[in-house]
Amino acid sequence: MEKGAASLGFPTLYINFLIHFHGDRDYFECHEVLEEHWKNCGMHRNSIWVGLIQVAVSFYHYRRGNKKGAVKMMDKAVHLLTYKQQETETLGINHQHLITKLKNSRLQMMNNMPYMAINLPINNRELLNLCVEQCVKLGYEWGDIDDHTSQSIIHKHKMRDRSDVVAERKFALEAKSRERKLLLA
Repeated sequence: MEKGAASLGFPTLYINFLIHFHGDRDYFECHEVLEEHWKNCGMHRNSIWVGLIQVAVSFYHYRRGNKKGAVKMMDKAVHLLTYKQQETETLGINHQHLITKLKNSRLQMMNNMPYMAINLPINNRELLNLCVEQCVKLGYEWGDIDDHTSQSIIHKHKMRDRSDVVAERKFALEAKSRERKLLLA
């Protein structure tokens, strides 16, 4: 897969994001792979990668029935991505259709409509073909909007090992505490 992605000029982790978004609908994994890419790209807060991560997180919350979280993330995603037309188009996505789809999904969330997956409007034929091909190899059906997703994917955040994150947060809090004590001394 990396060879095909590289030959098209798209990051491999972006291809993985698209496969998860349209294949197994594992929005949590969408977040994970793009977050890794975002970190490798300098972690700019207004990056297009942040907007796409927010879309995935919004759909993760939406499917789980967390309307408030879904709408909040979608609002952030739409706000950020609205100003990313050139970057969106460079990633092979029709910007205008994307924003329209996201706004429509937000309305569904606000109106307490049941979760409904969307397909991102990929307008780069080679990118689309590569993603579909990879989905088939992985045993996923590309773009199926019926939700046949397992509970383990829907509630994935509850099942992961977060001991490293907890330890990192504890270390950061302890460092802040030491810093405050030095400033007060």
